[in-house]
Amino acid sequence: MSYKIVVDSCCELPESDKNDSRFQIVPLGLEVGDYVISDDEHFNQKEFLKKVADYPLCPKSSCPSPEKFVEAYHDEAEEIYAVTLSSHLSGSYNSAALAKNLYAEKYGEKKIHVFDSESASCGETQLVKAIVACKEEGLSFEETVERVETFKRKMRTYFVLDNLETLRKNGRLSSVKALVASTLNIKPVMVGNLGVIEQKGQAIGINKALAKMADCIVKDVENPQERTLMITHCNCPERAEFMRGLMEKRASYRDILIMDTAGVSSMYANDGGVIVTL
Repeated sequence: MSYKIVVDSCCELPESDKNDSRFQIVPLGLEVGDYVISDDEHFNQKEFLKKVADYPLCPKSSCPSPEKFVEAYHDEAEEIYAVTLSSHLSGSYNSAALAKNLYAEKYGEKKIHVFDSESASCGETQLVKAIVACKEEGLSFEETVERVETFKRKMRTYFVLDNLETLRKNGRLSSVKALVASTLNIKPVMVGNLGVIEQKGQAIGINKALAKMADCIVKDVENPQERTLMITHCNCPERAEFMRGLMEKRASYRDILIMDTAGVSSMYANDGGVIVTL
């Protein structure tokens, strides 16, 4: 059966997928004081990061309206799979889930499933790739939903950030942890486990923290050769390549994918942040 995958703009799609008619991105809004933009194909990362760095308060994101998701679901495809930013971070999942009901009221019943990624950035990308793999295997709608939900529960999202201020200001980290990290150049290694952010370790300096993150991933993840390693960076391709090298020294993977952050991920990761999912 024909299918379509709808994602919000926190999902980093590879360039090769952005013009594929099977995929559609529904943008969130971004606000840095009076600077208000849509997180779409016109997003300027360098301009945005400068605005964030110069702004004393916390940048904000606004989730897409349910109507935007309804429009995306209204397609000739027989099956719709939506993947959103963690419901712990945004209302995007709630909008997408409400849109499923609104669609049924307006157009009738349709096979639509909304995945709360309980992650962000390349964590959403992992679910997109898992859906595609299921459909290429010929799995039904119900089988695809079950397998991808199972995969999601095993997936982990790790990150090391140069700047923890956005997460702190949004209430995702304690002020003490963020202050110590910024003052002493201590870089915490963090993991998102089904939407809950936990600290896995720490190191002095970014390269040692990345090495610590690589050690944590290899220790935590079983059968890496069966998984795609995804690395997303915020304006630091050299760090992403460094991370790739660290990971390749420790294990083999089915594939490795490196991407730059779009708007929402740039807001949370800040300049220099590195996110890894398996």
